Amino acid sequence: MRDNKPFLIILVFLCTLFGNAQQDSITVLDEVILTDVRLLHFSNGKVDVLKDSLVDRNGSSLTDLLQFNSNIYLKENGLGMISSPSFRGTNASQTAVIWNGININSQLTGQVDFNTIVPRNYGSISVRSGGGSVQFGSGAIGGSVHLNDLFRFDKHSEHELLFSYGSFDTKNFNYRTSIGSKKTTVGLGINYLESENDYKYLGTDQRNENGAFNNVNINANIGHEINDSQLLKFYHNTFIGDRDFSGTITAPSNSNYRDYNSRNLLEWSHFNEKRIHRVKLGYLYEKYKYYDNKEREDFSFGNTNTFLINYDYKINFKDIVLNGIADYSYIEAKGTSLENGTRKTLATTLLFKHNLSEKVTYGANLRKEFINDYKSPFVYSLNARYSFNSHHTIYLNASKNYRVPTFNEVYWILGGGSGGNPDIRPESSLQAEIGQTFKKEKYTFQWAAFYINSEDLIQWRPNDMGIWTPININNASNYGLEVSLELAEKWGNRHLTWKNSYALTKAVDSETNKSLMYVPEHKVTSILTYAYSNWRLFYQLFVNSSVFITSDNSESLSGYAVSNLGLSRSFKIKEKMNIETSLQINNLFNKNYQNVAFRPMPNRNVQLKLKFKI
Repeated sequence: MRDNKPFLIILVFLCTLFGNAQQDSITVLDEVILTDVRLLHFSNGKVDVLKDSLVDRNGSSLTDLLQFNSNIYLKENGLGMISSPSFRGTNASQTAVIWNGININSQLTGQVDFNTIVPRNYGSISVRSGGGSVQFGSGAIGGSVHLNDLFRFDKHSEHELLFSYGSFDTKNFNYRTSIGSKKTTVGLGINYLESENDYKYLGTDQRNENGAFNNVNINANIGHEINDSQLLKFYHNTFIGDRDFSGTITAPSNSNYRDYNSRNLLEWSHFNEKRIHRVKLGYLYEKYKYYDNKEREDFSFGNTNTFLINYDYKINFKDIVLNGIADYSYIEAKGTSLENGTRKTLATTLLFKHNLSEKVTYGANLRKEFINDYKSPFVYSLNARYSFNSHHTIYLNASKNYRVPTFNEVYWILGGGSGGNPDIRPESSLQAEIGQTFKKEKYTFQWAAFYINSEDLIQWRPNDMGIWTPININNASNYGLEVSLELAEKWGNRHLTWKNSYALTKAVDSETNKSLMYVPEHKVTSILTYAYSNWRLFYQLFVNSSVFITSDNSESLSGYAVSNLGLSRSFKIKEKMNIETSLQINNLFNKNYQNVAFRPMPNRNVQLKLKFKI
């Protein structure tokens, strides 16, 4: 740690310097209730909050939600199978998923399977574009997805029950409730999903014969106001999945995958009008079993235990927000082909924001980690925002970001020899972004241009003895343009909205000048909604251009456009119960498409929903 003394000295100096500044009285209770407060104060770039209506239409999986409502490219090994993102041309392990303020990317693979996340039971879902490693840690290179539970400290009792049935014998049950008073609030969400998933492979006489799955997802939270200056919160999430892994067009499968994830977070906050102290204690557990032949008892496995403690101190001044954070985590992992490994990480973070005037805001953020099994880079970010008026804003961001090697990349064992690489270096990137927003009553227009230069990308390659091992080899350049336009018009009880986005993305291997695999150059999304009285009609569309599926760009998958059409009606019974019925046709034009080579996605299918809300 001797080489990092300058960073620690700067951290202590800044905290001392601003600790004596003049303070203004502000209301902090709402901020204390929101655990992921770094997203609120220190993400001075492009953040899209997905509205409840969008989540309601595509709430069965995070894959489905983001496919139609973001610029992220989702790769699924068949419907309901493992799903991974490509955000601004980066790979799956370079997208961070943040659950109530903590990074939940797998310690084994470095990524999150987006088909294990049920967005319907979260209070808020946001997509943050661009590098965020200073605020959110490893993997936040392309961007981050934020899942937050929200608390209501008032007297209320709300219940929602959803039944859904669709093609391929797909059944979905969801119940969520929130009950509270001025002092205590409790939230619960339970989701069960199962499907035979035996859809036809269009253009062939085959079916998805080994694709059945079922899973249970439970969200629970409780908050208690100890007194006027202390708040205690607890969050929990459990996912239990059992999936037969689909084969490909050319190779059938008889495999099965069972995974279990448990996340627990306890948070205590002490606050007044100027300062907030937070202490978080977390425990995360992940486990999987893979059966190459589900008719046999033989399986491979892996699991990790993560223990973490976090101290967060934020102070507000007249025009300045200063946040110091200290994290410590202890992780242990073991598995069939994994040498038992442990990782101890201490991270120190300083976040600074200054409202220079009503029009100008800027910030600077620093982070340094100390890890027992390798050296982690010092990372930072700078940002500025200028508001010409209440309708027109421009912003600039620049940052250095990183991804920590996973346990598989460090400790994996293959064929009696070590396949992992204890000398592997973290991936790192330098990024820059500029964006602009125009917002008025009936329209919102945004654009953002970005550039990412990545170094030490990790690839698995065979060594001289033929053993596959990860090495730092590739550098890459990612650049592009993102544009969105949302229009809204209202005539009496008629309401029309049209939300559109377009992303141009180029991702190039700097050594070969070839495009990276599975990065569409163009992606378009469009959602048109017409509401009349209690009726609602919507049309969804996403378009992906072709992607290369080999590193030498010799083979590619064709582009495609997929549409959904839905109609719903809501009505009340005795002014206490709201009932909504809906019919949704997915893949309306029966498009034959793949987003992973040789793994067809479903043909046209139908979904019926019945929702009760009290």
